[in-house]
Amino acid sequence: MREMWPQAPGIAAWGLMTGVAMVKSGMSVFESLAMTLLVFAGSSQLAAIPLLVAGAPMWVILATGFCVNLRFVVFSLHLRPYLIHLPRWERMAHGYLTADLSYVLFTRRYPKPAADAEGRRAQEAYLAGNCFVNWGSWMVPSIVGVALANFIPTRWGLGFAGILCLVGILCSLASTRLRIVSAAVAGAVAVATWALPLKLNIVVAIAAAVLLCLGLEKLRPATQEARP
Repeated sequence: MREMWPQAPGIAAWGLMTGVAMVKSGMSVFESLAMTLLVFAGSSQLAAIPLLVAGAPMWVILATGFCVNLRFVVFSLHLRPYLIHLPRWERMAHGYLTADLSYVLFTRRYPKPAADAEGRRAQEAYLAGNCFVNWGSWMVPSIVGVALANFIPTRWGLGFAGILCLVGILCSLASTRLRIVSAAVAGAVAVATWALPLKLNIVVAIAAAVLLCLGLEKLRPATQEARP
């Protein structure tokens, strides 16, 4: 938990402005609270809000949320050896609570799954503690933002703290050339297709980066084999 606390202010500012944005976009207080408690995915919430305001079709909203959260499929596959011994309900709870920062800190601290029961308990405690701090740092400010939306002006720009938090996560995850290429391609395509309606530039950017990197990954073994 000590390693997560320094990140809490950025998460809290991001959650506060997300709560404000949901209410000011026209969602009711009940809808905003339900989305906060059930979705618990800041990036997809922020991506869905302008689509809801614009009256986008449901499939576009769902496709955008799916693409934005696609990284959690990779996270869950990576965490499977760490958590496979737990009951299903505990794994589901970890799936709901684990977010970007808690995943990054956990995999940095424990590059490999523990080999004995004591090590597994230590890893579970570390992950659960970080997830608790992360969840609380997001939920409480989000609910405060929903409750006080009409008293907090969006021009305060507190959401920028959340963006900085995401940039930090992105930099920490860009640990290989392929990941750096994927981030650069996704960013370039998102900017180049900014004019697309309904924030479809996000979907296009993710698709372009995934397809390009899948192609590069298939070429890499052939390149290595061709070397003398």
